[in-house]
Amino acid sequence: MGGGQLARMSAAPATALGIDFRVLAAEPEESAAQVIHDVVLGRHDDMEALRRLADGCQVVTFDHEHVPPAHLEQLEAMGVAVRPGPSALFHAQDKVHMRQALTDIDVPCPRWRVVEALDHVEAFAEEVGWPVVLKTSRGGYDGKGVWVVDDAPAAADVLSVPLPAGAQWLAEERIEFVQELSAQIARSPHGQAVAYPVVRTVQANGICAEVVAPAPGLGAERAVEAQELALRIARDLNVTGMLAVELFDDGQRLYVNELAMRPHNSGHWTIEGARTSQFENHLRAVLDLPLGSPAAVAPHAVMVNILGGDVPDLYSAYRHVMARDPGLKVHLYGKEVRPGRKVGHVTVVGNDLDDLLARGRHAADYFTGAIDE
Repeated sequence: MGGGQLARMSAAPATALGIDFRVLAAEPEESAAQVIHDVVLGRHDDMEALRRLADGCQVVTFDHEHVPPAHLEQLEAMGVAVRPGPSALFHAQDKVHMRQALTDIDVPCPRWRVVEALDHVEAFAEEVGWPVVLKTSRGGYDGKGVWVVDDAPAAADVLSVPLPAGAQWLAEERIEFVQELSAQIARSPHGQAVAYPVVRTVQANGICAEVVAPAPGLGAERAVEAQELALRIARDLNVTGMLAVELFDDGQRLYVNELAMRPHNSGHWTIEGARTSQFENHLRAVLDLPLGSPAAVAPHAVMVNILGGDVPDLYSAYRHVMARDPGLKVHLYGKEVRPGRKVGHVTVVGNDLDDLLARGRHAADYFTGAIDE
């Protein structure tokens, strides 16, 4: 369900595994619909479109979290295997539900509270201090639906924004982190699970800009703690498929920020950088096949997102980038270029982290037009 780049990048491992692969796309021009022959056109909130997608399929899975849970429950009632199931997926759809579930199983989170009015925010800020993070519980992604407010007037401005249907306002403590991390695991219905190396993520304007695997300078004990957290969350919330746990590291403790129950931007490096990519392991997991090794193939991997910039025709940059750096791997998503939109990524793997960072950043900057040589 979903025709974005995550579905597109799942097509190659599906082909290699001999899996027939169908995608639900809203339009023929969507990223995955361009490269997959079996496409059902329709919206993710249209029950009839979901039935057409599921007809004859053994398993239904996702490249986004926005399908209404009631629709998924109807598919399950029809005998369709939905993985992850609607009860698990709801944790990724609603941040209040997620925070409460994680609190109930003693997972460390920023302090949080559901708020309905400015005086609620002010009371919360008296406890945790300004600034405060305000979020819509539903509908936000890539920095959308999230605001950092320094004082009551700023909070009042945010609270005037209309909420998405069914959403609530969530106030959270702002964690002064030293780095952001992502711990990814794959888990199958019978409980087999594997953990990928913990990575460092760097955000720009709320959008993931860069991923380094493994996270530089992260001690082995802290890395294992992050992996164990992700494995425990997957078990206790009954997640099947890939789970990405986004974390704040304040130098002393880890705090869970967000969950994604699907392949995730922080795992794109695994296509070239791991024995088994996140996309292949997601397919293996939801089909209850034995999982592949998540081990890295080199000491370091760097993934840099290509964000929409001043170059409308991204393919015009291929010749320069590939000739300059034959070891670089480029993935373009077939999307219309818009400022700040994720339209592709580049990956480099090897031994010298500083060299990999320079090469990955140079290529991404050339694609966006930030540099021309």
